Amino acid sequence: MTNRIYPCLWFDGQAQAAAKFYCTIFKNSKITSDNQMVVTFELDGKKFMGLNGGPNFKFNEAVSFVVDCETQEEIDHYWNSLTADGGQESNCGWLKDKFGISWQIVPTVLPKLLSDPTKAQKVMEVYMGMKKFDIKALENA
Repeated sequence: MTNRIYPCLWFDGQAQAAAKFYCTIFKNSKITSDNQMVVTFELDGKKFMGLNGGPNFKFNEAVSFVVDCETQEEIDHYWNSLTADGGQESNCGWLKDKFGISWQIVPTVLPKLLSDPTKAQKVMEVYMGMKKFDIKALENA
């Protein structure tokens, strides 16, 4: 794996716990190095770094990670796993995990549905009322 550019996530003493948590959720994931200050890990083959930098900075919605999902089962898996143990649901496929990181759990069919001029408005109305995406409800809009 050769990610020259990758995110560094600033934690307040929870970098190792976060890396372990994420590696249980995403396939093709592993911790590649770990010490008390920095942990590097891969999620679905993509490199991340967790830094135990202290309480100075907090995560917010200005940065989020998007997870494209082909099936409802994938959406359910990521949604339920990432909101477990203190995560928070939000609207339109957004959530925060228990560490405060924002995620968007998005069906891959959504852009296609929104590009159909006969369905786009109704699809948008339906998804604006959702927290976790429901693919069947979107397709039936």
